Amino acid sequence: MDIISMRWEDVLFAHWEIEPEVVAENLPDSLEVDTYDGKAYLGVVAFVMRDIRPRLVPVGLDFAELNLRTYVRHEETPGVYFFSLDADDRLGVTVARLAYELPYYTATTQVEKRDGEVCFRSSRTHEGAPSANFEATYEGVGDSFLAEEGSLEEFLTERYAFFVPSNGTLRGDIHHPPWKLRDAKAEIRTNTLFDANGFGKPDGEPHLCYSPGIDVTASRPRRM
Repeated sequence: MDIISMRWEDVLFAHWEIEPEVVAENLPDSLEVDTYDGKAYLGVVAFVMRDIRPRLVPVGLDFAELNLRTYVRHEETPGVYFFSLDADDRLGVTVARLAYELPYYTATTQVEKRDGEVCFRSSRTHEGAPSANFEATYEGVGDSFLAEEGSLEEFLTERYAFFVPSNGTLRGDIHHPPWKLRDAKAEIRTNTLFDANGFGKPDGEPHLCYSPGIDVTASRPRRM
């Protein structure tokens, strides 16, 4: 049963190729690296959460979020594995840690939108956690599209499960329509998320996509 609803807006997907072995070293034994044409991916995803609220709660929270994630499989189920999630809301972080057991951290963020460009800044403030900073300006370019079946864009965005290592493996499900995507251009001025999570900076330029937004519901993770 879905217990929470929200809207994700002004989403930047920035993905770097990385060798699967590097990702595998940082995963719990219960999960396998998912690859596309033999490559694994680390994704930095920046967006604004709107009206995030549990079922039957009339008023929701708004805050910006930044996460570092990769793509995995548990048996035959593909999904997302989060290395870190930074959010500008202490209550939201506390609830997400307790209810979802996800590695959320408090951060200070600033998000400004001007003439279609999104200026996104995040600085982690969570006590005892490694520092993590991100600053970028991005925007969608070209026509919107739905990811074609079998495409890299589908592999990177159309994920409907996430996994949490907690005395075994927990799985949560998310539900939303297919992403309406655009190509993106981005100037990433600061990004220390890789260092904060024990990765070196991947080589090459990132694959970039943008979405104006999508409505989402999610279940509470359950033990597999």
